[in-house]
Amino acid sequence: MTQRRLAEVAAKVGVSEATVSRVLNGKPGVSDATRSAVLTALDVLGYERPTQLRGERARLVGLVLPELQNPIFPAFADVVGNALAQRGFTPVLCTRTAGGVTEADYLELLFEQHVSGVVFAGGQYAQADASHEHYRQMARRKLPAVLVNAAIEDLGFPRVSCDDAVAVEQAFGHLLALGHTRIGAVLGPTDHVPSRRKLAALQTCASTAGVDLFEEHAMFSLEGGQAAAMRLLNRGVTAVVCASDPLALGAVRAVRRQGLRVPHDVSVVGYDDSAFMTCTEPPLTTVRQPIEAMGRAAVELLANQIAGTAVPDEELLFEPELVVRSSTAPAPR
Repeated sequence: MTQRRLAEVAAKVGVSEATVSRVLNGKPGVSDATRSAVLTALDVLGYERPTQLRGERARLVGLVLPELQNPIFPAFADVVGNALAQRGFTPVLCTRTAGGVTEADYLELLFEQHVSGVVFAGGQYAQADASHEHYRQMARRKLPAVLVNAAIEDLGFPRVSCDDAVAVEQAFGHLLALGHTRIGAVLGPTDHVPSRRKLAALQTCASTAGVDLFEEHAMFSLEGGQAAAMRLLNRGVTAVVCASDPLALGAVRAVRRQGLRVPHDVSVVGYDDSAFMTCTEPPLTTVRQPIEAMGRAAVELLANQIAGTAVPDEELLFEPELVVRSSTAPAPR
C-alpha cells in the first residue's frame, strides 16, 4: 500500500501509520478492536484487503436516512460512518425516495445481510400516523438500533435527540429581543413528532410573552417552505421560525416574491445549521444541531447494545445553539 493510502487509512481510524502497517502485515501488538477498525476502514475507503485478511467478513451496520437533499443528512452520515469505522463496523447507507424503496423494505434487506445493528435518522418513527410495524419486528428479533431525533413513545429503542423546546426558545427569544410581536412558524407535517414538540414550545413562548403566533405546516422542502411562508406573509408576520434550513430558504424566497426584503421587512430563522448556510444571501440565522456529539452518542449506544451491555431507556437530549447571521434584524416600524 502506498504511503498516501496508509496515511488515509490511519486518519480514518485515528491511529498511527505504523499501527496500520502492523495490521496489514499481520504483526502482533495491536488490539482486536483496532485491527477490526483498520480492516473496516479499508473496506469503507474502497481499498483491497491483503490476501491473508480477506476471509474476515466486515461487521455491517445499517444507516437509514429519509433523504440526502437536506445537507444535514449527508453530514450526519459522515459523522456516524466515521464513528462506526473506528469501532470496526462498515456502514450500509439506505436512503428513502418517494415511490422508491420503503423503510420497511430496507429493513428486510438489512435483515438478509445479517447486520449487527441499525441507526435511524428522521425515520417513520417520527411520524405519528405512519406504519411502525417494522420497528416492532426489529424489537422482536432483538436487533440493536438507535433512533435519532424525536420518536413516538413506546418503541423500546434508545433515542438521541436535539432538544426541540430549547431550539425554539432560542429562536423565539432572539426575535422577541429584536422587537417582533407577530411571529410565524413553518413546521413539518402535522403528525411529525419533532414539529409537534417545537409547536408546543412556541405556543408556550408566545403565551408567556403575550405576542401573536401563527403556524403553518409543510412538507420538508424548499417549495413547501415557500408556500407556507407565503400564507404567513398574508397574515402580516414580521418574522418566521422554520423547522429546517431548506424550509427557511423557501421562506426567504417567498419574502422576495412578495417584493419584500430579508431581514429589513421580514426576519427568517432556520434549524439545523446545515452546510452552505453561511453562503446564502443573506447568510441564514439558524439553530445548530450538535450532530457531531449526537452521531457519536448514537454509535456508542449501538455498540454497547451489540456488545450486550445495557443502555438507558430515556431519551438523551442534546443542547442546540443559536447561530446569528444576517437573516434577522429589528422588527420594521
